[in-house]
Amino acid sequence: MSLPAFNNSNTANETMVEDYVQSHLAGMPVFRRGKDGHKQTLSCFDKTRPVPATLRPGGHGPPRVPDTEADPHYNNATATFLYTSKTSGPDSYQKARCPAHEDSPGGACTSLAVGKKETRAIKPPVAGAYRIRSNPPNTEFRRFYERGDLPISIEHRGVGNRIQWKVDIEKLDYHHYLPIFFDGLRENEEPYRFLAVQGTFDMLEHGGGKILPVIPQLIIPIKTALNTRQPGVIVIVLKVLQQLVVSGEMIGEALVPYYRQILPVLNIFKNRNVNVGDNIVYNQRKRMILGDLIQETLELLETHGGEDAFINIKYMIPTYESCVLN
Repeated sequence: MSLPAFNNSNTANETMVEDYVQSHLAGMPVFRRGKDGHKQTLSCFDKTRPVPATLRPGGHGPPRVPDTEADPHYNNATATFLYTSKTSGPDSYQKARCPAHEDSPGGACTSLAVGKKETRAIKPPVAGAYRIRSNPPNTEFRRFYERGDLPISIEHRGVGNRIQWKVDIEKLDYHHYLPIFFDGLRENEEPYRFLAVQGTFDMLEHGGGKILPVIPQLIIPIKTALNTRQPGVIVIVLKVLQQLVVSGEMIGEALVPYYRQILPVLNIFKNRNVNVGDNIVYNQRKRMILGDLIQETLELLETHGGEDAFINIKYMIPTYESCVLN
């Protein structure tokens, strides 16, 4: 099987470097603990507090309570939405005296003044397709790691961190551990994100034939991570998908029945490219542009997905054109 021209094995370290650049050099913190971040996350020596059961990853949040005064109302007569205005009275149609007299400060007895008109325009509602959804710190990976059930630790090196496995990766039960690591792909905090991402790539590299039987258990963690609609999380999931497809025989074909769970979010972000005209995007080597990364992933899925891959991709993403047939 031919390997891709790109290398995703160092994604965990590249993500840490990008976070450092954004936080310390660009002045845009990627994640904050406490008030603006996850309130359940404490220090690195404490256990994460329980997350309410109603807060789920990818959730829309509580429903908005209608405001009868601020929201426009629907007019059945004209079949349009209008803002509620105040009741018109005599002052609405009378010219004011200029200068006003202390004995008669009101308006003059005339109706030549133009009545008040609605100045606020009705704007179409925002669909919120690209809006980032909730991503609470309640992953299975975090729970197992804080409990000490994962045989991993961070090995600090001069040119980048690595994972120190306490046991041989080939001896791990992939049915148990691989879905746990995949569930940690939506983590935003360190060291959970680094351990989950790097551990996933290590297991895919040494998995071989153990990966194919676990494919059905990986769909829900992948779908949950994509539903958060966070660009950073989607980039990591796409790179993991690319590595997953080329990790063993028949894995691409095994993913075809699950395109309906994986591809809807990719269809939303497929055109999210950086349009700079004739300028040069110098950070394209980081492969963090969603549109280009989604196109690469779809082409890889079609190449390794067999004869039914294209028609299933086309069904979920109508704008996709085949890279094999064309």
